[in-house]
Amino acid sequence: MEVKIYYEDTDCGGVVYYANYLKYFERARTHYLEERGLSVSGLMKAGTVFVVVRAELDYRSPARYGDTLLVDTVVSDLSAASMTFAHVVKEKASGRVIVEGSARLASTDGRGKVKRLDKAVVAVLQTGADKESLLHG
Repeated sequence: MEVKIYYEDTDCGGVVYYANYLKYFERARTHYLEERGLSVSGLMKAGTVFVVVRAELDYRSPARYGDTLLVDTVVSDLSAASMTFAHVVKEKASGRVIVEGSARLASTDGRGKVKRLDKAVVAVLQTGADKESLLHG
């Protein structure tokens, strides 16, 4: 997924504000699911709401106003009621790594109670997940 960096994305030094990468990760996860036919709004209407329970970011180099970033996203771990998305953000023109990170999401019923992932959702996610770390319970 591509992200064009605008002035509003940057801090007073002209560098992308660190917290914005979490927004880019969120967009990339939604994009990843939609590319596989999973609508986040449709899942919500059906009673499945994903909540972030852990996020990690490692900043490698700065991105600046005018850059175009590529956010690569994969499912790196999948369990009965959660999934972890791994993200790598690179500057498009140079391929320079900007940020690496991950986010673990729990599946809930929308009222905060953890619930198992629907089998159809698991089947879709398994196609993109690391085969050695699938379904740990």
